[in-house]
Amino acid sequence: MSSPLPRLYREFAPWFHLLTAPADYAEEAELYTKLAVEACDAPPRTLLELGSGGGNNASHYKAHFQATLADLSPAMLAISRELNPECEHVEGDMRTVRLGRLFDVVFVHDAVEYLVTGEELRACMATAFVHCRPGGVAIFAPDCTRETFREGTAHGGHDGDGRALRYLEWTWDPDPADTQYTVDFAYLLRTGDDVQVAHDRHIFGLFSRAEWLAWLQEAGFAEVSTHPRIEDASDIFVARRAARPDGAAPGP
Repeated sequence: MSSPLPRLYREFAPWFHLLTAPADYAEEAELYTKLAVEACDAPPRTLLELGSGGGNNASHYKAHFQATLADLSPAMLAISRELNPECEHVEGDMRTVRLGRLFDVVFVHDAVEYLVTGEELRACMATAFVHCRPGGVAIFAPDCTRETFREGTAHGGHDGDGRALRYLEWTWDPDPADTQYTVDFAYLLRTGDDVQVAHDRHIFGLFSRAEWLAWLQEAGFAEVSTHPRIEDASDIFVARRAARPDGAAPGP
């Protein structure tokens, strides 16, 4: 994430919900909520999402949690506030943000894909750990691990009020020996009869399942398990922080 944010999170942020609509996240968010409830040692009430983007998942899980949404992009926070005005929004980098509070659940969705080195991913895991209360859980949901990565193409989009978006998504790996892969997007952005065409390149990180499991344990999580995603065979990582021994002082 040392390079500028992709155009989707800057100039095209107002189009984001026409690329990926909140309604499409209902089933996925229900699964993350279920995993959080099952993993916590007491019913969870508070949730911190790192890399919350346009707030699509939050639009569903906010019915169950008091949610704090953190993202690096001011433009994405702006559209999330419109969708989720009842949630707290914080501008912050998932690698370095420190809120000085503990949460029952820390959730990191596919924004974790933008961490392209092991150092960056471990920094995010450390952020999750220091914000997770003892007995709480951190849930990471990357698009893929090295074992499940596949090159390919996809397309989609939605119609809005006087506007519409369609996209082509091309996933490819220019160097299988490194920890990165490329996703090129072509956007068709229509306002009335006018159509704008734009290209946007996203660089994602790629790590093995074993690296994920080892680094989460190194971050301090006591129990780490995996759960399959709804749409494919990729892993959701469920990392539980050990409950504090009786009489121990609170805090990270």
